[in-house]
Amino acid sequence: MCGIVGFYGPDDVAHDIVFGLTALQHRGQDAAGIATFDDNFHLCKGNGLISDVFRPKQLKKLTGNIGIGHARYTTQGSGDSELAQPFTTSYPFGLSMVHNGNVINFRQVAKRLHEKYHVLPKTSNDLELIMYTFASELRLKDLDRISVVDIFDAVETTQELVKGAYATITVIAGYGLLAFNDPLGIRPLALGRRDTDRGPIYAFASESTCFDYLGFEFIENVGPGQAVFIDKDFQVHYKNPQQLPKAFCVFEHIYFAREDSNIHGRLVARERVRLGKMLARKVIESGIQPDMVIDVPSSGYFSASGLAEAIGVPYRRALVKNNHMGRSFIVSSQAGREDIVKKKLNPIREFVEGKKVAVVDDSIVRGTTSRRIVRILREAGAAEVYFISSAPPIVSPCIYGIDMAMSTDLIAANHTEEEICAYIGADRVIYQSVEDLQDLFAAERGHGGSCFACFTGKYPTGDVTKYLGHIQEERASHRDKAKKGGGPVIPSVSAKAPEPTEH
Repeated sequence: MCGIVGFYGPDDVAHDIVFGLTALQHRGQDAAGIATFDDNFHLCKGNGLISDVFRPKQLKKLTGNIGIGHARYTTQGSGDSELAQPFTTSYPFGLSMVHNGNVINFRQVAKRLHEKYHVLPKTSNDLELIMYTFASELRLKDLDRISVVDIFDAVETTQELVKGAYATITVIAGYGLLAFNDPLGIRPLALGRRDTDRGPIYAFASESTCFDYLGFEFIENVGPGQAVFIDKDFQVHYKNPQQLPKAFCVFEHIYFAREDSNIHGRLVARERVRLGKMLARKVIESGIQPDMVIDVPSSGYFSASGLAEAIGVPYRRALVKNNHMGRSFIVSSQAGREDIVKKKLNPIREFVEGKKVAVVDDSIVRGTTSRRIVRILREAGAAEVYFISSAPPIVSPCIYGIDMAMSTDLIAANHTEEEICAYIGADRVIYQSVEDLQDLFAAERGHGGSCFACFTGKYPTGDVTKYLGHIQEERASHRDKAKKGGGPVIPSVSAKAPEPTEH
């Protein structure tokens, strides 16, 4: 999961890109990059947060009225700075691309590129596979008379060949700005516009909150399989009509997206309140009687408030977050996640001491973060701690861009609820129901369809057994390299292991 933006207007766009990425910093903390174009591509990227990578000196060099940006969260490939996006290629025309998502048939695509077009990707970043596939198809056209239809034809072939989840934005040098999604619309992407005295500025972004900060009007979402191209005259062209997604990632609403984002007509904050209210039935049926409901900030806040309202128990914000710490879920090593949890949450002892506390988090993925939170509350004097998850048990790996692509990483895939409760040290663990979650995001409720694969094991791209094996082999390979190099290692557990890992 990453954050991507693209801007095209009458003046330099570098500052808009930086501010846009800052609004999407929650989507990736590993690395960041920007590419702009005037007569040449200008590129700046590196490891770290947006504020670490882009300084005034670098921004002065990022000239051009068209450009793209990326905030990286590593799921596939290593964390090397050379893998930071955007990537560029000089032929045809000159292309620079960013993407959010995960290619699942990466071996098949890489083999085809090498055998048919003699292209050998330089890195393990799957963006190269999308970019070179698109470039290879585009170069088959009459490049002296390239048309929008030609560009969309190349997009369509790319979508047929590249399987998985991806939202992409591409600068085509001298021609315009292109965005397209995978055929199922698994990852979010929106189009916005801001009018100026010198003409319109168009923008693509992973979330609508980016437009709010920059004063852009939200135009529409980029739908499944759709492509949108803005030409050099600022005319907007479409391949396929905009439509609701066929398999949009439900985890965006549960955890990843910002609360103030509006995704496919649904305000994320409102959906999280509904998730909390749906939990009320299971809490009441369990027989527990908490004195208060608290949240794990900040993605648990709205669910906790919804639950408290539904069961008539006071809500308190009893865990205070250090806002200068990152999101532990998207830190790539176990040690890093544990360190962040220890430093970012501080309990208000006066609120929890002697109380029976229901603590609501967005999910339980690996278990370690949950365990640490329970321990923090007990050390602050809580009499009882009930751990409540807005999400159902996560039992299957995500292969579409969220950092849970190993089944051995998932505590619920290998342990019962009773074992999970014992491991994290809670008095009770309560999960959201899969059926309730599916009902909330059902197609007939206007959502258009969602991906629930991590909760059900049913993947919208069909039988992924082969691809899942390839992804797990790739992840294991990077772990082995990290061990040999002395770098951070993400622990895993077997099904019989007594102590699972994280979140």
